Amino acid sequence: MSNLANQLVLAERADVARGIRLLLASPLISARLAPDTFDLVRRRREPIAKWFDYYCGWSLLIEPRLGYARLMKVRARADPSRPARRARSGRAPFDRRRYTLLCLVAAELLAAPVTTIGLLADRVTQAAAADPLIDAFDTSQRAERMAYVDVLRMLESFGALEAVDGSTEAFVASATAKALYRVDATLVMRLLAAPNGPSQFAVPAEEVAVRFEELLAALRRERRYGDAPEAAHAIDGASDVQRNLWLRHSVFRRLVDDPVVYREDLSAAELAYLYSPTGRQLLRRAAEQGGFVLEERAEGVLLVDPDALATDGKFPDDSSNAKVAALLMLDVITASDGGVEPDRLSAEADRLLGEFPRWAKAYRGEDGREQLVHDALAVLDEFGLARRSGELVVALPAASRYAVTEVKSAEAS
Repeated sequence: MSNLANQLVLAERADVARGIRLLLASPLISARLAPDTFDLVRRRREPIAKWFDYYCGWSLLIEPRLGYARLMKVRARADPSRPARRARSGRAPFDRRRYTLLCLVAAELLAAPVTTIGLLADRVTQAAAADPLIDAFDTSQRAERMAYVDVLRMLESFGALEAVDGSTEAFVASATAKALYRVDATLVMRLLAAPNGPSQFAVPAEEVAVRFEELLAALRRERRYGDAPEAAHAIDGASDVQRNLWLRHSVFRRLVDDPVVYREDLSAAELAYLYSPTGRQLLRRAAEQGGFVLEERAEGVLLVDPDALATDGKFPDDSSNAKVAALLMLDVITASDGGVEPDRLSAEADRLLGEFPRWAKAYRGEDGREQLVHDALAVLDEFGLARRSGELVVALPAASRYAVTEVKSAEAS
C-alpha cells in the first residue's frame, strides 16, 4: 500500500511540474484546443496555483465549465521584447496597426456570440471612423485585410474565436470571402493580464502619448506591495513584509520568464535577496517543484527545462532567417574579446546573403542587410546571448554554449 502511495505522490509531483511549465509557455489554455493540457491543469489546479501565487504572485483562474485556464502573468518590468507575433512563416511581430485592430476587434467581439468575418470588418470600420485618433480601416486594401486576418488568427489561436464555417485566411485574397465565427466573450475579456484596467484612468486622448510611461506603470501597479508608485524602482515606501514580498515575486518572475538572469541586471536589493540563505533555499525548492534544472554560475542563474515545455521560443532554431543569422553572427561576436562593431556584422550579413543566394529572400531589398543584422541582434538580446554596449555588440556569458565553431553550409536553411 505504501508503494502505491509513493507512486501516486510521484505521479502528482510530475503532473504539477509539467502543468507549471506548460502554463509558463501558454498562459491561456483552451479545453477545446488543448484538451489534455487543460485536463492536467484542472486536475492539479490547487498545487499549481499555490506555486505560482507564492513564488511569482500570479493568480491562476480555471473555469472547468467554460473550458479555459488563464495564468495572469504580470512582468516585474515592462518588456517590449516580447510582442504578439503573426501566425505566419517568420513570426514577424505585430506592428502598431495590428495592435490597434486587435483592440477594435476585441471590443466589437463582445457585441454578439456569433458573427461573420464581413460583419465584424464592417463594425471595425465604423468604430475606427468614430474615433478621430484612429486611421480609417479600409478592407479594399490588401495590407489592411492581412493585418485584420493576423489579428483574427491570433484570437483563434487563443480559443477566443472559432471558425465554424469558411476560412479566415481567404479574406486576405478577397474582401468578399465568407467565414462564420463563434465568439467566446469570456476569453476575450481574459486576454488582458493587468492588475488595473485601462478604463480606470480617465485620461484625455491627447495626453496619452505624453504620459505613456506613467500610465503603463499605473496599469501594472500592484497595491499589495505598498504605496510606492513603481515598486521596481522605489520600494522604500513599503513595509518590510511588502518589501520582501515584492523582492520574492520580482526575482522569481524573472527567473521563470527570462532565458537567463544575470547578476548585473538585478538591483542590489534583488541580488541580496536571491543570494540570501532564504532566497537560495526557495530557489532550489521552486526549481525542484517546477521540474527545472537549476544552473548557478558566477554571472547569474538559469532555470533549464529539460523537456523544453516552458518556453515559447527556442534557440538555436531554423524556424526563421533571423534566428539562423543570429547563430552565425554569434560566432563572430564571441570570437572577439572586446566586442564587435555593427559594421562588421553588416559585412557578415553581406557575405551570407552573397554566399547563399537562395536563402533569406525577405532580406534582399535595399536595406535588407541592415534589417537582417537588426533582427539577428534582437534574437540574441531576447535570449540573453549578446547586447549592445556603447558602440559595440558584446557577447554575454550564456553565449559560450551556443557559439558556432565551424559553419559548413547554411544553404539548407
